[in-house]
Amino acid sequence: MLHLTKVAVGCADISEIGRHQAAQGGAALTRFMPKRAEELIGGSIFWIIKHRLVARQTILSFAMADTAWGPKCRIGLVPGPVPVQPQPRRAHQGWRYLDPADAPPDLDGAGSGDDLPVFMVRELQALWLI
Repeated sequence: MLHLTKVAVGCADISEIGRHQAAQGGAALTRFMPKRAEELIGGSIFWIIKHRLVARQTILSFAMADTAWGPKCRIGLVPGPVPVQPQPRRAHQGWRYLDPADAPPDLDGAGSGDDLPVFMVRELQALWLI
């Protein structure tokens, strides 16, 4: 199983990913269909925000769709991003493949900052402490 990385354009935090997808019919859009699309079904798309992999969603399907901006590849995803251990990643256009061995693990709740105020979590994340 293979994964993708993609920049969450226009998203300041994980909560905005779902709002963006709702505006796009519950999916992510990209310009081209991945050549290895069959290998990606069941894998995840890992979202990059502020130069870090921060969340993932399981990939359900790929299909070409006509949009107001021309034909796009529609990536069907399980709703709701799952936070992962933040990992540095350069921003890039489109998507990149990610080997499963290089994928960050999901946050298990320990040290995730769920019990801290939002402003404090953001500061600790900016310092790479959580």
